[in-house]
Amino acid sequence: MKRESFGSRIGFLLVSAGCAIGIGNVWRFPYVTGQNGGGIFVLFYLIFLLIMGAPVLTMELAVGRAGRKSAMLAYKELEPAGSKWHIHGIFCMIGCYLLMMYYTTVSGWMLGYFYKFLTGKFDDISGDAVSGVFGSLLASPGEMVFWMIVTVVVGFLVVSLGLQNGLERITKIMMTFLLILIVVLAVHSILLPGAAEGIKFYLVPNWEKAKDSGIGNVIAAAMNQAFFTLSLGIAAMEIFGSYMSKEYTLGGEALRICGLDTLVALCSGLIIFPACFAYGVQPDQGPALIFMTLPNVFTNMQGGRLWGTLFFLFMTFASFSTVIAVFENLLANCIDNFGWSRKKAVLWNAVFVLVASLPCVFGYNIWSDLHLIGGRDVLDSEDFLVSNLLLPIGALIYLMFCVSKWGWEYDKYLEEANTGKGFKLPKGRALKWYFQFVLPVLIVYILIQGLLPR
Repeated sequence: MKRESFGSRIGFLLVSAGCAIGIGNVWRFPYVTGQNGGGIFVLFYLIFLLIMGAPVLTMELAVGRAGRKSAMLAYKELEPAGSKWHIHGIFCMIGCYLLMMYYTTVSGWMLGYFYKFLTGKFDDISGDAVSGVFGSLLASPGEMVFWMIVTVVVGFLVVSLGLQNGLERITKIMMTFLLILIVVLAVHSILLPGAAEGIKFYLVPNWEKAKDSGIGNVIAAAMNQAFFTLSLGIAAMEIFGSYMSKEYTLGGEALRICGLDTLVALCSGLIIFPACFAYGVQPDQGPALIFMTLPNVFTNMQGGRLWGTLFFLFMTFASFSTVIAVFENLLANCIDNFGWSRKKAVLWNAVFVLVASLPCVFGYNIWSDLHLIGGRDVLDSEDFLVSNLLLPIGALIYLMFCVSKWGWEYDKYLEEANTGKGFKLPKGRALKWYFQFVLPVLIVYILIQGLLPR
């Protein structure tokens, strides 16, 4: 069977960036930036994105493009005879399934809030009532299951149409609207009275705040954000490498993907902070910021229903672009490894993901007393396994496979990465030494840091 491929370069870039642009990146990046010295954090983040994130991204894409298969078979195609690198492909599949077991629920929250704003649920209600809407959502397994099912069913319907007609076509539309929405929302927030303080808090370098946090902590936070923003290590990006043409170098494409991802992350802060400061609201971290603080801001804003609807439409696109990208990975693994048709792979995966997503939903209500890894609830336990173990360990394996003599070998990786037009990685010893000895240490540091008790 002929390997599917992207219909256009822009399709590849938007799908890959859509996979990287996720909920955590959009809501976590602004808050972490503000807490860690504003522009100082952004500077460190960009440095680590260039020296850590982009190189590992080229490696994942290189394995995919050279192997022309999903992770396990791509490893088998490229690994030395008798070696077992392909075993990592199994853990990549596990990681993608684990990610979707909770990501579909959170994506469903975004869709649910979009519907609530669209239908006027937040019109003329008090601040406490606005905050209580999220608690009511979590306490209602029926409502959460409904939005999760909608997310899963629509996601698999999209990818059932094929790579070009489904994933690429729909992602192009969604990402185009996402980029338009984020500019409109950011401009609106920046023009609010009192918004300047929010911009200052977010982007102006604040050495005092950085010192309060500790320069070492600021650097560590920037390193973590730069690494995790691209979801490297579970073959979420590798599969798109397998659909790529060899017309352009991987270094140039990786930088473009990083650029789109960073643009959305930076602009999301320009939406959130000016709006919060304009209405005298101190932003909080994580779900509280998105589902409690911001709805309060929108309800107090002129035309708040419109702006709240547009914001959660933007968040829905950001989350759903990741969902369908990872669904494509699940399908490709089943098609490549088991010889299934796309239709059969869609059916089996849809049923599995629907059932496997239920524990995350129930973890907030009927199983709320269930605590798993280190006392974490179901969602946080699943996220811990993916973010703190499978992503850094997987990225380290991709790195060592590409640069060590026991794997694919550095020269073969470099040749693949530099095939095509565009930015080429330098061939000198310095880069090879950095990839072989420095980059692994940085990733191990992230792994250890993620396992330390907080």
